Amino acid sequence: MGELILLKLGGSVVTDKSKPFTEDIKIIRRLAREIHAARKEKNFRLVVGHGGGSYPHVPAKKYKTNEGVVNKKSCEGIAKVQDAASTLNRIIVRELIAAGECAVSIHLSSSCVTENGEIKYMFLKPIKKLLDLNMIPVPYGDVCLDSEKGCSILSTEKILSYLAKKLPTMEKKYKVSRILICTKVPGVFTGDPIKNPNAKHIPLVTPKNLKEIINYVKGSAGIDVTGGMLHKVEMLLELAKKEIESEIINATKPGILKRALLGERGLGTIIRSD
Repeated sequence: MGELILLKLGGSVVTDKSKPFTEDIKIIRRLAREIHAARKEKNFRLVVGHGGGSYPHVPAKKYKTNEGVVNKKSCEGIAKVQDAASTLNRIIVRELIAAGECAVSIHLSSSCVTENGEIKYMFLKPIKKLLDLNMIPVPYGDVCLDSEKGCSILSTEKILSYLAKKLPTMEKKYKVSRILICTKVPGVFTGDPIKNPNAKHIPLVTPKNLKEIINYVKGSAGIDVTGGMLHKVEMLLELAKKEIESEIINATKPGILKRALLGERGLGTIIRSD
């Protein structure tokens, strides 16, 4: 059936995070076409997750949704965050379909429960069936009902991490071979490469050099309630312990995503256990 790859399209890539509710349709369309082109050349199964960028992060910050149900406006916030996140999801799914893929939305707000922000339960059978049909499940960062706080924001990294850990326990054929994280920069740097042209690229992150670079890794530019680059690195290092290699790549540069999907390494920052 081919290897299984988990892909995240970062919110900073698919939207303009400095402008509320603004998608970058040109980049979304190109990435959808690169995905389809890669799948025509190579047999692999794929889950495409994506961040919310300037869509759900705006109401999430306004209503303090990640803090839980904290006041009378919290339920209004849950509804508006979910609506914003799903609106962006429909745009991305529509472009994947237009590119030639059979993509289907996976809504975590109605198929997942968290406990203090961590996934307690996720209904995985639809994702398994879609993969069996060689279709593309498309989950996304979303608001979830939380057994302790009332609600929480679930990042795409946490979703993909859960899938990477849980899917293989159901059947070996669902073992994840690789995770790709698409951002606006080619991986991890000693500073913000957008603001600091002297920032140096870090090609490899392992548990051995994490402490050395942790001071360099700051939160994302723009509004981000899910933790930015440090959150990504920490989640991926946890998966590296299970021998799942990840790479953070620059998806704003044409062709990079396709090359990564086809197996090329060293295009950004690789994260592994050694």
